[in-house]
Amino acid sequence: MRAADPAGHPGQAGRAERAERESRSGDEPPRRGPGELAAAVMQVLWDAGRALSPAEVQAALAARDEGTPRLSYSTVVTILSRLHAKKALVRRRAGRAFRYSPAADEAGLAARRLAAMLDREPDRDAVLSRFVAELSDRDEQLLRNLLGDSGPGGS
Repeated sequence: MRAADPAGHPGQAGRAERAERESRSGDEPPRRGPGELAAAVMQVLWDAGRALSPAEVQAALAARDEGTPRLSYSTVVTILSRLHAKKALVRRRAGRAFRYSPAADEAGLAARRLAAMLDREPDRDAVLSRFVAELSDRDEQLLRNLLGDSGPGGS
């Protein structure tokens, strides 16, 4: 007797499972994890040190990831557009296309993500207090130095 799919159609579940198994043949490279492609695009742009077109990003990714299939132009444009929407990239028009560059260095983008996360929290004071309480002694001293405070009871 054939297995039924969730809607009760006989044989459908078996065909779907077989199709999925066949689509994951050993010939295909493994898919990138969540965020890996965006991180690779950001690294290409940081390494370039100048604004790049989508075609230049596509070529740089292909050179960097030899042995993996070349990403389509539309995939690269989609990633660049999403990073721009997240304010991780700045873009400027160059003819009919755009050129993209990072909005900040790696530390600056990490700081932006932390600030955005903090902005989403309803009790900002509690989150900041908890964050500082969880810092290592070294990080706490670094934060004090950055804020111009020499420590408890300091100037």
